[in-house]
Amino acid sequence: MNGSVRVGRVLGVPLRMHWSVPVLIVLLAYGLGHETLPAWTPGRTSAVYAAASVVGAVLLMGSLLLHEAAHAVAARRRGVSVEDVTLWALGGMTKMGRPRTAGVAFWVAVIGPLTSLVIGGVAIGAGIGVHTLTGWGVPTAVLIWLGWANLLLGVFNLLPAAPLDGGRVVQAVIWWRTGDRERAERAAGRSGQILGVLLIAAGWVSFLRGNNGGLWLSLIGLFMVIIANAERQRAGVNTALRGVRVADAMTAPVAAGADWLTVGRFIDEVAAHARHSVVPLLDFEGRPSGIVQLRALASVPLEARAERRVREVAIPLARCTVAEPHELLSEVLERARPGGGALPVLVVDHGRLEGIVTMHDVNRLFQLHGLGITTAPPESTRP
Repeated sequence: MNGSVRVGRVLGVPLRMHWSVPVLIVLLAYGLGHETLPAWTPGRTSAVYAAASVVGAVLLMGSLLLHEAAHAVAARRRGVSVEDVTLWALGGMTKMGRPRTAGVAFWVAVIGPLTSLVIGGVAIGAGIGVHTLTGWGVPTAVLIWLGWANLLLGVFNLLPAAPLDGGRVVQAVIWWRTGDRERAERAAGRSGQILGVLLIAAGWVSFLRGNNGGLWLSLIGLFMVIIANAERQRAGVNTALRGVRVADAMTAPVAAGADWLTVGRFIDEVAAHARHSVVPLLDFEGRPSGIVQLRALASVPLEARAERRVREVAIPLARCTVAEPHELLSEVLERARPGGGALPVLVVDHGRLEGIVTMHDVNRLFQLHGLGITTAPPESTRP
C-alpha cells in the first residue's frame, strides 16, 4: 500500500505500517482519555487518563495486528502465499495470493473476525475479573472498552461487503455454489460499493447534525468504495484472461539487446528501435539475462554512457517474471506475485526468448473481451 513503511516481521511475514496508523492511535487515545474514561471513572487525574488512554489505544492496535496475523497464518497453512501485513487507518490488510478453493477462501476470511470476537470476549472477561477483585477502576474500564471495541470490529468485519472479511465470506459461498470465482468477486465488490456509499451518506448526515465522528465514517465509506471498485475491475480482468495462454497474449518477435553493450550503444542500436518501454536482455550465449527499463537508461549521466554496461542498470532474470508459452497467463501472474500483476512477463522456451507480455498486451485482451471477442489475438502478434 502506498504511504506505508516496513517496521518488522510478524510470524515471519513482513509487517508494514501506513502513515495513518499514528493518526488513528492519537484519535483513539484522545477519545478514550477525554471522553470515555472520565465518564466511566470520574475523579482521576489527567495524567492517569492520558496514560490509560495510550495503553488502551496500543492494545487495540495490537489486537488489530492479531486479527491480520490470523489471516496470514491460516493462509500459509493452506498453501496460500502471503506477501505482507499492513496496518492502516481501517485496521489492517493482508496481501496474499488467491486461494485455490472456495473452502480455503472461506476459512482464511472468517478467521480474522473470529479472532477479534475471541479477543473481545477475553478482554471483557478479564475486565469483569479485575472488577471482582479490585472494584471498578481505570484498568477495568480500559479492558471493557478494549473488549467492546474488538467485538464491534469483529461484527463490522462480518458485514457482507468487500473488502471486509464478510465480503470475502460471501464471495467464497457464491464461488462454492456457482463454481465461478470471478462472478463471486464481482458480487462481493458490488456489495462493497453499495455499503461504502451508504456509509458516506450516513457519515455526512451525522456530521451535519453536529457529530464530528461522521467524517471518520464517511472516510471509511470512501475507502470501501475505492477498494471495492478496484476489486471489481480486477475480477473483470481475470474473466478476460480466463483460458488465455501466454503465447496468445505475448508480443513476438520482440526487440532484445546484448547485456554486455555499453549504455550508449544500447540506446542507439536497440532502445531507439524498441516498441516497449522495457527491453529484454540477452547474454553472450543468446539466453535471456534480464530486462532494462528506458527510464533506467535515461538516468545514466551522458558522460558515463560510453563506459557503463547496460546490465549494471538492468533488472536481473532472477527478479523477472518468466513463463513458458503454454502456461495460463492468469496462473503466471498469480505465481509471480501474491495478488497478481507482475508485468512484464518474459516468455522463454528451452532457454530461448520467444516474446514478452506487457501491460499493453493485457489491456488489449481486456478491451477485446469487452467487445465480445474471446479468441486469441491475430496471428500477426503470435510466434
